[in-house]
Amino acid sequence: MPATTMFAKFKSSSGPPQSPLDNNPIGQFFEIGKQVASAGPELIWKIHDAYRKSDGKECSIFLFEKRSAEKLHKPKRKETVTEILRSSVRQLERFRHPKILHVLHPIEECSETLAFASEPVFASLANILAFQETSGNQGSTLPSGASQQPTVQRPAHAREYQFLDIEYKYGILQITEALSFLHYSGHVLHRNVCPASILVTKKGTWKLAGLEFTDRVNDIDGVEPIPCQPWTSRLSKMAQPNLDYTAPETQTQSICSILSDMFSLGMVVCAIFNQGRPLIQAGNSSSAYLKQLEVLEDQVHNILPRIPLPLQEAAVRLLSKDTRQRPTAQLLSLIKYFSDSAVHALQFLDVINMKDPTQKSHFYRNTLKEALPFIPKKLWYQHVWPSLQQEMRTQEVLAAVLQPILYLIQESTIEEYESIILPSFRSVFSTPKSIQATVTLLENLHVILEKTPRDDIRTEVLPMLYNAFESSTIQVQSAALVAVTNVSEYLDEMSVRRMVLPKTKMVYEKNQNDLKIVSNVLSCVEKTLDRFDKSQIIDEVLPLLYDVRLSDPQIILRVVNIYRLMLSDKKYGLSINLMATKVMPSLLPQTVNPSLNLDQFTTLLEVLQEMLDQIDRNQRNKLKLDNLSLPSPERHRPLRHQYSSDNMHVPPFNIPNLRIEQRKTSSAEDMARKNSTGGMLGGWWFGGSPSSPDSNFLRVVNAFPNRRLSDNTLMTPKIRIAPSCASSPGGTPGGGLPIRRHSSIGPQERRGSTVNLSPPTGGSMPNTSSSVPYLLSSSMQSIRSRRPSAVFGGSQGSGLLQQLGSGMVRLTSSHHQANGRMLTSSTVRKCPSLNITFS
Repeated sequence: MPATTMFAKFKSSSGPPQSPLDNNPIGQFFEIGKQVASAGPELIWKIHDAYRKSDGKECSIFLFEKRSAEKLHKPKRKETVTEILRSSVRQLERFRHPKILHVLHPIEECSETLAFASEPVFASLANILAFQETSGNQGSTLPSGASQQPTVQRPAHAREYQFLDIEYKYGILQITEALSFLHYSGHVLHRNVCPASILVTKKGTWKLAGLEFTDRVNDIDGVEPIPCQPWTSRLSKMAQPNLDYTAPETQTQSICSILSDMFSLGMVVCAIFNQGRPLIQAGNSSSAYLKQLEVLEDQVHNILPRIPLPLQEAAVRLLSKDTRQRPTAQLLSLIKYFSDSAVHALQFLDVINMKDPTQKSHFYRNTLKEALPFIPKKLWYQHVWPSLQQEMRTQEVLAAVLQPILYLIQESTIEEYESIILPSFRSVFSTPKSIQATVTLLENLHVILEKTPRDDIRTEVLPMLYNAFESSTIQVQSAALVAVTNVSEYLDEMSVRRMVLPKTKMVYEKNQNDLKIVSNVLSCVEKTLDRFDKSQIIDEVLPLLYDVRLSDPQIILRVVNIYRLMLSDKKYGLSINLMATKVMPSLLPQTVNPSLNLDQFTTLLEVLQEMLDQIDRNQRNKLKLDNLSLPSPERHRPLRHQYSSDNMHVPPFNIPNLRIEQRKTSSAEDMARKNSTGGMLGGWWFGGSPSSPDSNFLRVVNAFPNRRLSDNTLMTPKIRIAPSCASSPGGTPGGGLPIRRHSSIGPQERRGSTVNLSPPTGGSMPNTSSSVPYLLSSSMQSIRSRRPSAVFGGSQGSGLLQQLGSGMVRLTSSHHQANGRMLTSSTVRKCPSLNITFS
């Protein structure tokens, strides 16, 4: 907050100017606001909020109005009180210690007031523990001999203040260590340890003040008693210690020691856990004090259950009338009650300014970060954050300070972050930082962006990220890539295309041999891939992937994962051509990479298989479409095995005007059938013997009429064809059937048939039909004139007789004449595996 704003706030809230503040010289140095608390003997110090004019630093002004002592009606007493207070401020300046109230400006005096400035104070412990007579004392009785006291009113803000258990533990330890410092380093007694002398700062720490009645000790240990003035009604209450917290030996024997201060501390501890009421409430009466002192042990016994168990024994010993039973401040600080890592972390923060950068860094990076989960959130913003806020300005420890700050950001609500943390944390984005601090900030950028408003992200956070890519340090560049991976959802498409991708490529080109950089580049590309358009992927992303050296298993896996992502959607532009010519040739050699484990190898193979499947589907569909435009028979060639009739199961059909009868065979044919290892074509084709009932029946696939039985290339059948007479070429009297190779065994063996269909002149096979010459002359001439490959509707082969099987068709002349038509070559082509005779 700017100083001018603070001052305006104070002027508007302070109302009409107060003459004591205006007349005191301290007003020249500080802008003074309203009163917020009170402290000191009889709470005569009035505490005001203030800011230093020179730098706007927050502080508190302690003001004593001398007229408040005029009711004493004795000027000497008035001067006595003024001198006591003046001396107490000098003592505070002398004993500078983290556990003692810190004085920022020495005492300033005028005829009406005394004033000095201190660190910011929230209230005195007396203000916070003060109880209302109407509510706090209901149902309770005053100790024996106690007189009714006027109620101490809480300030409005202190009325709402509630201590946590850790605050009690931490606060009591603070006061114990302050006394230890005074006793063993300052060699003085405090003599007025009470809630009015303990101040709670705005950071939540307890500070010891009220050094109006200090006395020096004679011996080093301070245990040796010294004479002192007991409380008396003859002196002003403002000029004496608080009677309710005074040690018994002081009042009864007029002696005191450092153990007297420990008794007073024990009374403070009991008052804390007794709703602010001291165990002795003498009402400024010596006789009442002595009466209540007699029953003090009973009072301690009654209050004990309210005190934390680890502190009960110490409380009993502190309030012992025997000084030898009381522990010293040094011993008290060592009890188990104070053995708490969170408390120790808070204590270290109080003295952090006295530590060197190495000690600070270790504390912030380790001790504090580990303790924060055990420190209540109230203390995060009240005690921890002010220290971190100050340390953010120091470049030497900024990297370490960021560790607990990031934890606070992560665990805070959006409202807490925006109102408490962000106003100061915003400066970190734009100020120069060390390499380590920049890396820490970038690697945890996603934690910050979760809470940061969108406007601040665009104007302050993202520019820092983009500038990191241009750093000359590899660590910063790598951290920037990690940051993009983590915060990709906060980046719009335009930023990714115009800023992130070019800068990512630039970092890759400069560090191609750095595996960590390459890995981070690939992670960045994978995370932002859906933000690129197809042309950018093809022109920029894919060339980058082709260029990556695939040697390390992690690099291979990242590249494979990017390709897998591209395969999932056509919008990424990974075409079949790119897969076949660029991607797969780069990935295939890695299938034998010995560095891959089983899971990595499996992932690689799955992606390659998916690519092959896509290529297969695409090419098959393309080839089918291309074949539809080709003339017959070429367009059916790729599918001939797929659509082979032996792979299909359809019912047979009958050809009109045909009668199928059992074939008559010759003795020579029977002999050849017995000696043949493969059997006749009919047996081979139908999977049965020549004597099978189905061997002489016609089976035609009506779904594919252009399909030839000879197109099955699983075996190379030998087809025996009976010549029509003994004089036919290739016929050997008594020598069985001539043998011809199948036409589909290969182009180099493909040849025309040697069988002549001339009229029979003799041979081993008898002429069974006189109409065969007529058939040959009328229809077979056209068959001979065709190409061998076109005989059966475009299938590869050389002629009709190759398709003749073991059956015979007897076409009667009556049927032929009745129908008035001739059996033509087209009729014959529809009847494969047949020997045809006419009766």
